[in-house]
Amino acid sequence: MNETALYEFLETEHSEVSFSRSKSGNLIKRDAMKVGILGCGAIANVITDFALKGKLGVDLACFYDRDTKRAESIASKVDGTVALNLKDMLNLVDLVVEAASPQAVIETVPQILKNGKDVLIMSVGALINSEFRAYLEKLAEKYDSRIYAPSGAIIGLDGIKAASIGKIHSVSLITRKSPESLGISADNEIILYEGKAEEAVGKFPMNINVAATLSVACDKEVDVKIIADPAVDQNYHEVRVVGDFGELITNTQNTKCTTNPKTSVLAAYSAIKLLKSLNDHLKIGT
Repeated sequence: MNETALYEFLETEHSEVSFSRSKSGNLIKRDAMKVGILGCGAIANVITDFALKGKLGVDLACFYDRDTKRAESIASKVDGTVALNLKDMLNLVDLVVEAASPQAVIETVPQILKNGKDVLIMSVGALINSEFRAYLEKLAEKYDSRIYAPSGAIIGLDGIKAASIGKIHSVSLITRKSPESLGISADNEIILYEGKAEEAVGKFPMNINVAATLSVACDKEVDVKIIADPAVDQNYHEVRVVGDFGELITNTQNTKCTTNPKTSVLAAYSAIKLLKSLNDHLKIGT
């Protein structure tokens, strides 16, 4: 189709489309999804700061944290409401961003789903338990809710998900962080852990969400090595996947959130991108 014909086609298509209009004649815009944030730490701050640019595409309507002052501090940036408990939040929002802890996922996500609300889970470590994950999926199906888990602090998850359609033979993760990020003090490089992902998540629940994300994405428990390295000031993740598709190797070097060295900025960015994508009419990637 040449350029002239394309323009004629588009003009014809446009003329055949009807839009709902208000009494003033303006196009009616669908109300923005109302979002609540549970856990007002580093990730919540990054998301809220991005929302101030007017590009998030959702309304950050409500905030909850056990430390009410933290919730008030973030909510004031976007004129949001501070909830005193989860029930109050659920009356005000369509989706909850969990940015607290794996324990918070266990305690709150079933209630969120039972109320017919969607949830975006940042503490993906809680999902590595297959029985709990299956329980949440059943609740989501029963109450017509959705569970979202962003890609977090690694790259290549789309490719790994696609590869999992075939047979995955092995998946390994080497995570290297500063001792401070891992909550210890060390002058020399130390291998803190070497083993399977579920045990790693149990031992380092606030540090190794990547292992859980990988395991859930490819439905195979990941082999994990965690290294405390005083020579690094960023969070490193090396992933290697071997399967019927071939071999995939990724290396991610992440800047840490200034307010919490355990959290990578990329993890917060992945949540922002997922929230933005909820309104996308064109989706790229698996």
